[in-house]
Amino acid sequence: MRKIGVLMGWPESDPEAQSERAAFVHELQKLGWVDGRNLRIDTRWAAPSDPESMHRLAKELVGLQPDLILSQSTPATTALLQETRTIPVIFGIVADPIGSGFVASFPRPGGNATGFAVAEPTQAGKWLELLKEIAPRVTRVAVLFNPAMATFAEFWLKPFKAAAPSFAVEAIVAPVHDTSELESVIAAQAREPNSGLFVMADAFTITYRGDVTSLAARYRLPAVYGYRLFTEVGVLLSYGEDWTDNFRRAATYADRIMKGEKPGELPVQGPVKFELVINRKAAKALGLTIPSSLLATADEVIE
Repeated sequence: MRKIGVLMGWPESDPEAQSERAAFVHELQKLGWVDGRNLRIDTRWAAPSDPESMHRLAKELVGLQPDLILSQSTPATTALLQETRTIPVIFGIVADPIGSGFVASFPRPGGNATGFAVAEPTQAGKWLELLKEIAPRVTRVAVLFNPAMATFAEFWLKPFKAAAPSFAVEAIVAPVHDTSELESVIAAQAREPNSGLFVMADAFTITYRGDVTSLAARYRLPAVYGYRLFTEVGVLLSYGEDWTDNFRRAATYADRIMKGEKPGELPVQGPVKFELVINRKAAKALGLTIPSSLLATADEVIE
């Protein structure tokens, strides 16, 4: 029986985290690896507000000496690679694997880690373009993120700031450290006229996406997000990759590693397909009209 460890960077109660793990397990079954038959999967769930728990659980999984470990996020991957440089680690949703020090390059990662990057810097310009297309009056956009979770923040901030002037927008850095700060930070942005919001996807903002979404709606801030799970809970629009598909692809890497291939020789794979999701109900609540040309290109329109 082979062993796989899984370190999830979101709570067990999060439905998105559950669907990602389920996609990984289901794809493994299709490849002939069945949990409880020829495979044992040990999963640990870490709360983003508790970094110490993340490191403790990473140490615990490494101590089980599995054949490989699947890590969900950047903080989870960081914690695992601090504990082992020998057990193969496959990351599922990481923004900047090179800048985070996980791999040497995309084609030849080297070391014991490989996996799937979920973004590329050019997305920053696309987010601004989409937001301005729906809310043309926006002249300042606050970038909301948790510095402790978004250790990759500069990967987004730098291109976001660079792209902002071409859209006649001022980029405002808006860090938030815990849930008690969320309302004050969002309210401060809303006090300035013609403000919008971009929410960087990190373990904190994803876990508390319901709070972020309701506050953005309450303070009437048109907001753009990188991934559809935000739009599904009531946000204006999102543009980004399908994360669940990364976990299906991660299963193929797990299969190859368990059959003898080395993680350092498996290339890091970038985004495959981006999807634009628009929430028409949110647009109506903000008094915004979605251009018909944008509706025509959307992958999904939530009514």
